[in-house]
Amino acid sequence: MSTTAEERPDERVTEDDAATAEEPPETTVTVRCTGHVRTELDGTYEFEYTFAGDTLRDFLDALFEDYPELQDLLIAETEADATHSGWAPTPEELPGTWTKNPVGEQTIAYARILVNGRFNENERGFDTELEAGDRVALVYPFMFCC
Repeated sequence: MSTTAEERPDERVTEDDAATAEEPPETTVTVRCTGHVRTELDGTYEFEYTFAGDTLRDFLDALFEDYPELQDLLIAETEADATHSGWAPTPEELPGTWTKNPVGEQTIAYARILVNGRFNENERGFDTELEAGDRVALVYPFMFCC
């Protein structure tokens, strides 16, 4: 004989529980900016940022909604945007396991996004999980030539 939730009052889901289950968690991270990113933010080099969610993707979606100019500054739209023309050719066989973030989830040439000092490409890309207190660095250094 099966029992229903009404017969098991200790296992009933309340409206508050259902609402909590649907809402993504809020996460607060420290954002550090260098180079062109810092210039775009009027010299701001560090700030706390709270967003709904717990992944780098959630963070970037919220950040780009608040600062849309940063998306064009950091995210490559095409493979050509992600690769500088001066890179050395890739050997046919690479040692180890090499993966690359999919198009649309790559930074432009020279720009990088780091989580706690590690490139997002070396973690889980935009699916890297973030916890309260993590550091996210948005790096786009000034480049000078001769």
